[in-house]
Amino acid sequence: MADASVTLRPEPQFGDLGQQRATALSGMWLFLATEVLFFSGMLTAYFLYRAANPEGFAEAGRDTELWIGAVNTAVLLTSSEFMAIAVNRVEHCHPRLLARMLGATAALGLVFMGLKALEYWLDYRHHLVPGLDFVGKGAHAHAQELFWILYFCLTGVHALHLTVGITLVLIFAVKARRGVFSRSYGAPIEVLGLYWHFVDIVWVFLYPLIYLTGRSS
Repeated sequence: MADASVTLRPEPQFGDLGQQRATALSGMWLFLATEVLFFSGMLTAYFLYRAANPEGFAEAGRDTELWIGAVNTAVLLTSSEFMAIAVNRVEHCHPRLLARMLGATAALGLVFMGLKALEYWLDYRHHLVPGLDFVGKGAHAHAQELFWILYFCLTGVHALHLTVGITLVLIFAVKARRGVFSRSYGAPIEVLGLYWHFVDIVWVFLYPLIYLTGRSS
């Protein structure tokens, strides 16, 4: 497939492709900074409530599906590896391999979402969904409910971000197959890679906070 850089031109507001790339990357870093602030608010709430209710949070944490959390962590880390390869391939102008790596990334994202859906169903079966079907245990039932509220907020928002990422990866995979990206301008893939890695990093923080609580001792 021919290198698309022959006909590729920067957008009118940019002097050249290098300036367009720098602006795209800067914009994504700025967006991710706002996302860090967004998740930090929920994580701060989690830490404060956990510090105030250590026993209840420990009891609730032991009811989480540890095996699903562990498998999903491995799945996302593997998907990040495929995404890193995709960013590398666009720099070397391998459109078909780029499309395959993006497809593999999206497929692993779908595996994650499938396991998360299974986990939510199991949580419902075990009466752990606040406001819908929650049954607490013992003297710390209220603290347990707080844990599960934060659990669904944190994992739900993360799942939403991952869904957006999967959609974008699939769109970019189709474009890569058509040879849209080139050695001279692979900024869209780089920007997408930053977003995907951010979503994965968020999960790396969520996994120990949610699934290892109450299991470390």
